[in-house]
Amino acid sequence: MKVVAFNGSPKVNGNTKQAIDIVAAELKKEGIEVEVIHVGNKIIRGCLACGQCRVKLDDKCIIKDDNHVNEWIQKMKEADGVILGSPVHYSAIAGTMKSFLDRAFYVMGGSSMLRNKVGASVVAVRRSGGIPTFNQLNNFLNYCELTMPTSNYWNVIHGTAPGDIEQDEEGKQIMRVLGKNMAHLLKLVENGKGHVESPELEPKTYTHFVR
Repeated sequence: MKVVAFNGSPKVNGNTKQAIDIVAAELKKEGIEVEVIHVGNKIIRGCLACGQCRVKLDDKCIIKDDNHVNEWIQKMKEADGVILGSPVHYSAIAGTMKSFLDRAFYVMGGSSMLRNKVGASVVAVRRSGGIPTFNQLNNFLNYCELTMPTSNYWNVIHGTAPGDIEQDEEGKQIMRVLGKNMAHLLKLVENGKGHVESPELEPKTYTHFVR
């Protein structure tokens, strides 16, 4: 099995990456491969809201000048699990990460390619905004019908300079427990294939209120 993790921090080895690494260490103990992709240092254009990905249904964003997004979509499609990691910028997801997620999940929501995979979010924060950012990341996973593992608290770890999270013993435990529970859930999903049928996929219903 394989999990692909996305580091939404501009820093290649900052606290967000280190939090992902704690989760990944527990997955690797259970024989699960983890690939970490650095999103936060790329130049990624925001979604154009053109809707062409829903017209073409080719699992691609129509924007071609930053093709990382389409590469990463395919990596998620091929993986068994997904981790979304972001630092907190003004009580929200870091901008580059948000642009990537807006485009990728709009593409994937139309194809149900992530449905019933396992997905988790992790957040690194200096002081405030961790829970809003955690909720925002989870909105993407929920939208595409991923199954989300839990930890023993919200998946937020604290630190300012890279390495500060080493002082957050509770935060490190949260990440370890998340990794263990994610590995457990991945195994349950894998072992259930061929034995437990997935719920029937319902086409999305949209409600438009007319006055």
